[in-house]
Amino acid sequence: MTVDRSTRAAAAGLSTPDGGRPVVELRGATLGYGGRVLWRDLDLDVAPGEFVAVLGPNGSGKTSLLRVLLGQQPLSAGTVRVAGEPPGRANRTIGYVPQQRALDPTVIMRGRDLVGLGWDGHRWGVGLSRIRERRRRVDAALAAVDALGYADRPVGLLSGGEQQRLRVAQALTGDPRLLLCDEPLLSLDLANQQVVSRLIDERRHTAGTAVLFVTHEINPVLPIVDRVLYLVDGRFRIGTADEVMNSETLSELYGTGVDVLRVRGQIHVVGAHSGLCEDQPHHLGEH
Repeated sequence: MTVDRSTRAAAAGLSTPDGGRPVVELRGATLGYGGRVLWRDLDLDVAPGEFVAVLGPNGSGKTSLLRVLLGQQPLSAGTVRVAGEPPGRANRTIGYVPQQRALDPTVIMRGRDLVGLGWDGHRWGVGLSRIRERRRRVDAALAAVDALGYADRPVGLLSGGEQQRLRVAQALTGDPRLLLCDEPLLSLDLANQQVVSRLIDERRHTAGTAVLFVTHEINPVLPIVDRVLYLVDGRFRIGTADEVMNSETLSELYGTGVDVLRVRGQIHVVGAHSGLCEDQPHHLGEH
């Protein structure tokens, strides 16, 4: 039996998007520090439910783009809107999934309390209605990532994959229209990379949440990505994985010969005389 988005979202306690207008709108966006330009004249719309992977070498401005969307870093030129509002004012509609970093085993905070910070970590005051709403939101987010079974255990005793599931749940508690993911698969094994990717992909399909997914490794999300934004030394390309992840496009971006090989459904990038030679699937730097 096929269940539509509205039904599945309601079952998870989540709302559906209002559709129509892009969730992210960048026009002529330029960001620079001192005399260095990270990217210039970037025009980008991200539609509800769209999954955009953001790639590029260290220092290309991937994480800085997320900071712009969060209102933590102003543009040098151009305009940006998130859910129709200026950055910062729209943060209540944004969920953020950080890099996977193992928490200290001595941390005794329960999993559900970590998730709850996504709902009330920035709010003041308590009340019965707010407590009930918090419980509902947390339980819905935990259920969405299949983490209810360890929600009451200390997070410091959980595996890296379990901790990252909780971070995804934390990002979902505010029922976001936009998920900003900053290297969320880093340090995870292949199995947990697939789990976290599937959870994020399921969210955008059931609730129409737009996803900007910063990564140094496209292969774990290659089957689910809609478009790629590739940033290199002030330049960029936007398109499908086939349009961007090819020898001609990457050679032009890097200004040197780059070979892109596809082996068993994975992308491998080899840079001739450029320090880009890779023994592993695509990995051209992180931030």
